[in-house]
Amino acid sequence: MIVLKFGGTSIQDADAIDRAAAIVRSRTDRAPVVVVSALGGVTDGLLHVAELAASGQFIPALLNVEALRDRHLAACDGLLAGDEADDIAAELSAAFDELAHLAEALSRLAHLSPRSLDTVAAMGERLSSMLVAAAFRDRGIPAEHVDARSVMVTDDHFGKAAPRPEETAERCRTHVAPLVADGRVPVLGGYIGATAEGVTTTLGRGGSDYSAALMGAAMSAEAIEIWTDVDGILTADPRVVADARIIESIRFDEAAELASFGAKVLHPSTIAPAVRLGIPVYVLNARRPEGTGTRISFDAPRRPVTAVAVKRNVTVVRVKSPRMLLAHGFMRGIFEVFERNRTSVDVVATSEVSVSVTVDDTSHLESLLVELATLGDVQVERGRASWRWWDRVSPTAGDSWPGP
Repeated sequence: MIVLKFGGTSIQDADAIDRAAAIVRSRTDRAPVVVVSALGGVTDGLLHVAELAASGQFIPALLNVEALRDRHLAACDGLLAGDEADDIAAELSAAFDELAHLAEALSRLAHLSPRSLDTVAAMGERLSSMLVAAAFRDRGIPAEHVDARSVMVTDDHFGKAAPRPEETAERCRTHVAPLVADGRVPVLGGYIGATAEGVTTTLGRGGSDYSAALMGAAMSAEAIEIWTDVDGILTADPRVVADARIIESIRFDEAAELASFGAKVLHPSTIAPAVRLGIPVYVLNARRPEGTGTRISFDAPRRPVTAVAVKRNVTVVRVKSPRMLLAHGFMRGIFEVFERNRTSVDVVATSEVSVSVTVDDTSHLESLLVELATLGDVQVERGRASWRWWDRVSPTAGDSWPGP
């Protein structure tokens, strides 16, 4: 069994879904399970609808709902015909009616909670997985739509819910494995899940990759294929380095570092479930399926330098205190503040009397700074950048620090 994940650009319209169907058809002998993102740009559109509605702009929000409805119905018309087209169009339109009612409720409340935002944001994958499954069936693939919320079990940290792997694996055995055993192709939306009580959640932006990896780990897949709009992981950002090359094979730890340090091909958490079971992950181009892409595994060959990455718009937080000198437990106290404020740290540099860190997520920055101020003098620098390069020979090579 293999897991194929198609990103938003790989299913953004009828032509793209046709290409995805051809890729899946070429792998039907390997018992594929398909995970899809929302159609390209739809999640941003849904979030915009929620923000407009909550700010009292109901009519603009409704106009955006209708634009999204028209786009999905146009894709349906381009992919399907006959009774199947009518049935799917009716289901899509009913979902957009639901979205319009949600927008009206948000407009009246004039408040957007994380739980409400997840309900709106999850609509994209709900719709795309339904549409893609129908398109696959129309093209002779025995596809079966599975609502990901019945499979992906998470906690209730709305906006960036944490999956519960054991419960998710059990749901996979119940809802997905029997379909595979019966020769059918399950199609699920990535990025979305639900609490044990059935409340809709999302895994955070880019979470469809994570969904695919979790599915692969739960079902002991032989491989996970991430189908996107690039030829694989590159040695550098091609927008910065014109002659960046494809990395044909890379180790798990390096790929995870690249992902967390700004490479946009993979979600940073994608690698973890695959690493645990040693499942190889392939990054491939849906527009050029004949390409070799990048293989991520434990046994990638060694080379002097693997890649260079840069992350922009990071925030640097510095804490200075003479109490740090020769003190025990001071660093622990600092990082406990970050933990309490649910803020991950990327890069760390220390001296005898100061510690500096970079963070991406600034949603809890104000409360974090208040707590840090009890430990020492705090400085913040926004809009910085940090770079890193990976050398397989020396484990310490590649250490970096923020630059302008």
